[in-house]
Amino acid sequence: MLVAGVDSSTQSTKVLLCRAEDGTVVGRGSAPHPGGTECDPVAWMDALRQAGEGLLTRADAVGVAGQQHGMIVLDSDGEAVRPALLWNDLRSAGAAKELAGEFGGPRWWAQRTGSVPNASFTVSKLRWLAEHEPGNAARAFMVLLPHDWVTWLLRAGPRMDKEPVTDRGDASGTGYFSPADSVWLPEVAAAALGHPVRLPRVAGPSEAVGETRWGAVVSAGTGDNMGAALGLGLEPGEVAVSVGTSGTAFAVSAVPAADATGAIAGFADATGRYLPLTLTVNAGLVLSAAAKMTGTDAAGLSERALAAGPGAGGVTLLPYFDGERTPDLPHATGVLSGLTTRNATPENLARAAVEGVLASLADVAGLLSGHGVELRSVLLIGGGARSEAVRVLAPSIFGVGVDVPEPEEYVALGAARQAAWALAGTPEPPAWPRGPSKRYTSPPRPEIRERFAALRDATAGWEAGVPERPGRKD
Repeated sequence: MLVAGVDSSTQSTKVLLCRAEDGTVVGRGSAPHPGGTECDPVAWMDALRQAGEGLLTRADAVGVAGQQHGMIVLDSDGEAVRPALLWNDLRSAGAAKELAGEFGGPRWWAQRTGSVPNASFTVSKLRWLAEHEPGNAARAFMVLLPHDWVTWLLRAGPRMDKEPVTDRGDASGTGYFSPADSVWLPEVAAAALGHPVRLPRVAGPSEAVGETRWGAVVSAGTGDNMGAALGLGLEPGEVAVSVGTSGTAFAVSAVPAADATGAIAGFADATGRYLPLTLTVNAGLVLSAAAKMTGTDAAGLSERALAAGPGAGGVTLLPYFDGERTPDLPHATGVLSGLTTRNATPENLARAAVEGVLASLADVAGLLSGHGVELRSVLLIGGGARSEAVRVLAPSIFGVGVDVPEPEEYVALGAARQAAWALAGTPEPPAWPRGPSKRYTSPPRPEIRERFAALRDATAGWEAGVPERPGRKD
């Protein structure tokens, strides 16, 4: 039997067709989404039809993993009242700060919703809508997330004749769901929007929620980070670190997270457990900028970094080029420290860039240890993991062994694995073997982290005199 996994991300739709018994990929397709930070949801279905041509109708079951936090507001006829606001739309930053001070403050939010509101969360976008587009807010009858909407339309029959569904994982990124209790907090959504609104039913992790028009089972679906964890087969003690445009670190846990500082998002995962996650704004783009500064490309930056010695001859880079979320320094800039006439070489700058990005990611990964996570090994994924310098230097910075799986669309693979689970109806998801990976080890070099931390702490107070920068919208 065959199952299809859909990754409906910010930039594109990707489809993997897999064998249900072992996850072997037998077909794949992709199609782009429009750019920007808001989008007509219809574009996602157009992209799904294009990406899934010749694949979807061969599947016995389909699962969708989608970009988290997006806000789709529908009227009583099921029509979108405005384009969906995506997770990377930062216009609701002020609304997030406002909401964080309501109810019982940050500690209340962390304990009840697992997270403190930020600009990405759906609840913040609802408050922004109420304050800036009151006419559209008044028309709001139902609120869905991107994966909810795509799953809703995949199921056969007239749209409004079937109940929309979501799952614990994606619901946990809204700001009005309790991961610990697995229930909506409708009063929070109503307080943000100004009136009660219909929310989708929360389906169980392995539940089949309907069928497509060609008779394939449709699974509950989930959010993209939860899909990636399921696709990787993430186990306790493993922390997935993604070096993409931005950086993320997440792990499965048996206990819910409740971090009042807002550094940890206390998500649920796609299996009934929890998925504490933290992120950095700066990761892969810093490496691209460093390559440009040294007059080379990604491969050249890697080669130069490996040609320099550990610690980059005393040069340290604080990679907060575009402001930073973890730590919360939205107006920060990059800082290069320790330069002398003796160590100012392209090789040391390249090494400092790679070490700085890895130290920043190790900082945030370490925060997970207070939330039911024991860091025993790192799974390094994302575009930045293709850099040999990133792979070779990572173990010394993280202080543990690092496994680099072969590149794959792990979000779509996780959605396919969930579809196979719904098809099988078993208590646990099918045991798909993880693909080949390469193991990297090296002696820990705590002095690099210590020097990074000293620079981070020394510059944290500089923000007071820095003018506010516009939010990044890529």
